[in-house]
Order: sequence, then structure tokens, then C-alpha cells
Amino acid sequence: MPDFQNPAALLLLLLVPILIILRMLGICSRISFPITLADWGGRIFAWKSNSVASYAARIFVVVGFAFGVVALADPVFYHQERIYMSRGADVVFVVDTSPSMAAKDIAGMMRLDASRRAIRTLASENAGMSFGLVAVGTEAAVVVPPTLDQKIFLSRLDALAVGNLGDGSALGTGLSTAVYHLASSAAPKKCIVLVTDGENNAGSIHPETAAELARKRGIIVYALGIGTRGTVPLDYVDPKTGKIYSGYLQSEFDAAPLQRIASAANGRYYGVQTIGDLANVLGSIRHEVGVVQTYHLRTESTHCYDTLILVAAILFVLAWLIRRMYLQEVL
Repeated sequence: MPDFQNPAALLLLLLVPILIILRMLGICSRISFPITLADWGGRIFAWKSNSVASYAARIFVVVGFAFGVVALADPVFYHQERIYMSRGADVVFVVDTSPSMAAKDIAGMMRLDASRRAIRTLASENAGMSFGLVAVGTEAAVVVPPTLDQKIFLSRLDALAVGNLGDGSALGTGLSTAVYHLASSAAPKKCIVLVTDGENNAGSIHPETAAELARKRGIIVYALGIGTRGTVPLDYVDPKTGKIYSGYLQSEFDAAPLQRIASAANGRYYGVQTIGDLANVLGSIRHEVGVVQTYHLRTESTHCYDTLILVAAILFVLAWLIRRMYLQEVL
């Protein structure tokens, strides 16, 4: 709810019902002079008014007046923002974008879309953490390094596309890339969350080698094997060629390699087959890497006077245009 700096101005809104009542009683009615125009013995001129347009003009005037009155009352909206005084954990998501991540077996969504949705929720609820993103295909690329700027992180997350980095899964390259960007971090806790639906089949770095490197740097690796087993529908558009791929995928992968990756970096492996599993797993990881942070609340205010006056002016101009240009009234 807004806080009005000049609430007494709102009393001017009472003028609207008062004027309506007075006009109904025949008081304060507009003065009009009826003029009959006709040729001798011809047909008398009849004014053809557009009642819909006339009522619309009146409504615009009343609403515009209401906006003007509210503007005079000077509404102010207050909101509080947390300013963290100490550093939280650094979390880098290594997300597989190979074509198999387009399989629609997570509540009818593509695996990549389900992962994106869960990551977005986690990031939005933990403003004190720094989040980074590495995309994995035949190669690996840093989409955004660890940052507190949620707007940038979420926009880059939304831009991930299946097949954008090829049709492979260079998990080792992706993990080592994440380790490189976390190694020099001064965060009290650092972790990598690997989200994939298959095994490493590209790149020159073995995933367990990258996981061992992470352990030596004090970085925990959590591995999420996403997707169900069996025949699942697959449908996506190759972002490079524009070719549409539609059909079925025989989904089978061995969880043992992912378990070894997580174990090598003091982490855990999670099998994810539903949206609920994904939310629970990311919630569990959040609690494990959570850090108690100190912060203070900063209150910011937003004044709406200029916006309300602009809206009121636009409504008055619209009412004038309807009456003068369309109805051709003489005001």
C-alpha cells in the first residue's frame, strides 16, 4: 500500500459524486442553446450524437480527474532491500546443453527447461549467494562467471539453448572451466552443480580428473543425473541450422560415472526424474552450502507524482479529441 504525503487532497474526489447528484437534480447542468436550422418548408436539422463516444469522453474526464487528485496526494511506495555485509557461497552451475536435454520427460517439459526453472527459483530465493553458469556441449563455455547480479545471471540462463554448443557432452571440460573460475574465489564455500543426462563423450579432460582438481581447490561437486529411462519424446530446433528434430530418444545412461565424479570432489550424486526431485535436490544443496551472512536493510522510496500527472493529461487529451474532433462539439 502507498503512503500518501498529502492525504487531504483525496477529499477532492468527493467532488465527482457531488457534481453527479447536482446534475441529476437539475443543478449545475451545462447551459445549452437549442438552434433549429432548416430550409423553408424543408426537413429540420437533427443532431446525431454518438452516445458511446460521449460516455467514453466523460469517463476519460472523470478518471483523469481522479488520477490528478491522487497525484496531488503524492503517493509514495516503500520497499526494503537487503545489503549484505559479508560474503556468501559461490555456486557455479555446469549445465549440459546436448540434444538429449530436449527430451520431454520432466512434467512434460524439456530437461533443459526444467533445469532452468529450478535454477531460476534457487537463485531468486538466495540473493546473498554468487551464481555462475557454464554451458556444456561438444565444447564448454562460461556463460556468466560467479556474480551477485541476479538480473545478468537469470538473463544468461534464459538464453541457454539445446544444441548451441554441438551434440556432445564435454563434462570434464565444463567442470574444469568452472574450477578455473572458482579457484581464486575468497568465498567461504564454493561448489559446482553439474546438471546432465548422460556420460562424458567429448573433450580432452576426463571428468574425474576435473573433479579431483576441484577437491584440491576446496570445491565441492554435486552431480545431478536428470531424466527418466526408456523411450521418451524429443523435439527441438537446431539453433545453428534451423532444422527441426522430432522423434523419440532411447534414454539410458549409467549413473556410476556421475557418482564417481561427485565422490571424487567430496560431493553427492542425485538422480532426478521429476520437478519435485529437482526442487528438493537444489534445496538440499542450498542448505549444505549455505553461509550465515550479516546484512542491513536499506529502505528505498518511489514517488508516482510524475507518472500519475502524465496519465491524467493523456486522458484529458483523449476526451478533448473525442468531443472536438469526433463528435465535433463546440467546447
